[in-house]
Amino acid sequence: MKNFKALLLLVVMAVLVIFTAACGNNDGNGEGGETGSVEGSVVVDGSGTVYPFMAQMAENYMTENEEVSVEVSRAGTSAGFKKFLVEGGGTDFNNASRHIKEEEQAQADEFGIDVMEFQVALDGLTFVINPENDWAAEMTQEEVVNIFLAEGGVTKWSDINPEWPDEEIKPMGPNENHGTNEFMFESIMEEKDFVDSVNLQQEYSTLVDLVSKDKNAIAFFGYGYYENNKDKLGAVAVDFGNGPVEPNLETIGLGDAPYAPFTRPVYTYLNANMAKEKAQVLDYAKFIMNNAQDVAAETGFAPLSDETIEENLGKLEEIQ
Repeated sequence: MKNFKALLLLVVMAVLVIFTAACGNNDGNGEGGETGSVEGSVVVDGSGTVYPFMAQMAENYMTENEEVSVEVSRAGTSAGFKKFLVEGGGTDFNNASRHIKEEEQAQADEFGIDVMEFQVALDGLTFVINPENDWAAEMTQEEVVNIFLAEGGVTKWSDINPEWPDEEIKPMGPNENHGTNEFMFESIMEEKDFVDSVNLQQEYSTLVDLVSKDKNAIAFFGYGYYENNKDKLGAVAVDFGNGPVEPNLETIGLGDAPYAPFTRPVYTYLNANMAKEKAQVLDYAKFIMNNAQDVAAETGFAPLSDETIEENLGKLEEIQ
């Protein structure tokens, strides 16, 4: 009898060890957070530029976390902030291709929303042209910007170079709902008015279609949309003073990078209140940062430095 009891005790202890080990190894998402098994929903909206990055991130996360639904939409940076900054709680994340504005932060403070900013990748503002346009494949920074400026004095290609076609240029870009529009207006055009003929659209897919069908069209948007539509579009190599530079994952970057004048960080903003209340939101935030470099390269963005990733993860670890 004693031997039987001893054997039974050993079996029970073995089962407990196996069970404990199994639970300990289930962190919910591999390289993600440390919250354990999670379930529920995560709601993300905002920048159309950041959308491909976040959509791929969500797909990767849900593959590893079948009990969590991550909904990613693309209303645009500014429209997304309106859905994010809602008294009592809006979306969990807002993707943005610009910094949060002072008035948006003031609204967050008024509603008691603890907003946390995280860089997720680097994007290069890209000027795209029709594949049949073989004359404007290289332009100086001043030339390409003047096409979009009301005071630029450019309406025809021949205004830039008399050897180019004497045909009207069709400038295009995203509308004011998008942070890319604001980056172009504020940082590249120095807050000077757009030319009256500019065609500003809500959907990036519309811009791709318009440029692909008009040899006189030129549009601006994030590098990722060009990367995914190279079969339909060409990109302008921009001369910033040291020769033409094509936008690509090697040239896009900050500091001394060749394409630095047209490079910007892109962001996601986290409602930290939601991260404290819902384990899946915090878990997804950690997953984003642990996988940001790989997903950036997969979706047409230049990856962040290791230092920035570690800094972001440190901020997330402080959320209780």
